[in-house]
Amino acid sequence: MTCGKWVRGALILGLFSLLAACSTAGGAGVGGTRGEARLPVVKDPAPIVSGTMRPYQVRGRWYTPKEQPDYEEVGMASWYGDAFNGRPTSTGERFDMHALTAAHKTLPLPGLVEVTNLDNGRRLVVRINDRGPFVDSRIIDLSREAANELGMLSQGVGRVRVRYLGRAPQQGGGTLLRASAPAPRVSAPVSAPVSRPVSVAAAPAAPAVEEVSIYWVQAGTFSDQGEARRIADSLSGWVRADLNGGRFNVVVGPWDSANAAEAARQSVVARGYAGALLISGN
Repeated sequence: MTCGKWVRGALILGLFSLLAACSTAGGAGVGGTRGEARLPVVKDPAPIVSGTMRPYQVRGRWYTPKEQPDYEEVGMASWYGDAFNGRPTSTGERFDMHALTAAHKTLPLPGLVEVTNLDNGRRLVVRINDRGPFVDSRIIDLSREAANELGMLSQGVGRVRVRYLGRAPQQGGGTLLRASAPAPRVSAPVSAPVSRPVSVAAAPAAPAVEEVSIYWVQAGTFSDQGEARRIADSLSGWVRADLNGGRFNVVVGPWDSANAAEAARQSVVARGYAGALLISGN
């Protein structure tokens, strides 16, 4: 009798231990089945790379990197890929477009940030190891893989929330934070929608929905897709294919202000694309 009780007690204790282990594993795994993964805990932070915290100037504008423990910002994200793959970043690391990394103008390098795509709720952590993007209205430049996981690869840009998490580990640090199906992988950016239909539910007191104009800059039109992609990467833009004409348009934007878009167009013109056009839509 005593022996039987001892055996049952041991089995119950073992069962609780097993459940606790399963719970811990499911909560921390990337893309696990128990919802979201935990934010990474950095136990071996890499030192800030010498020289990356000095003020610097790009196209006549000064940027001052600094520690920003409470940094959180909403804005537009872009991405960069093939044209920069394998090149050194601001930290001296090699840019890997298949890793979860990004560029930021003023956060410490290397660092970690949480990025949330506000259009679909997807979240991930990326390693900040480069400076940029130096385009008005952009707050972060993602690697191709990071953009793909956030579901914004085909659009070229997306509205995101960026939250600083602190120093990055010696290596890596990129982490997926949602157990959702990955975004479909595509070989090259396609056209970004210029307009989005807005459906309004029928209701007696429903307010009228007013469409807001948005603006884009078309840097140029090219017959060679590879050349168009190279130029798009250099401008932090993307390639929009004209299926009827067999041409490839390099597009930058969007902006919700005509003045800001015109200033961007002039900047594109100053970089050698004299035929840059301002395009508006809703």
